[in-house]
Amino acid sequence: MFPEIPERVALTLAGHTHGGQVAIPLLRRPMLPSYYGERYARGHIVEHGRHLLVSSGLGTSGLPIRLLAPPEVLVVRLRNSEVTSSV
Repeated sequence: MFPEIPERVALTLAGHTHGGQVAIPLLRRPMLPSYYGERYARGHIVEHGRHLLVSSGLGTSGLPIRLLAPPEVLVVRLRNSEVTSSV
């Protein structure tokens, strides 16, 4: 969905990816059920001046196992980008 987000949207937050859950190198990529592969699997992605933040979360799907996909909790602090001065 991120490539279709309008340009006026500066930040997109996403989650529930489990970080791929089982990230075995060389096997993981063909197993991902995404047209984009690992492009949006986790982390901070910047494309065309727009930001996407994808959390891999804490949980699992199916078997309660995570391999090379550590759980994470992200704290996002939003601030006004305008500089205000007091006179």
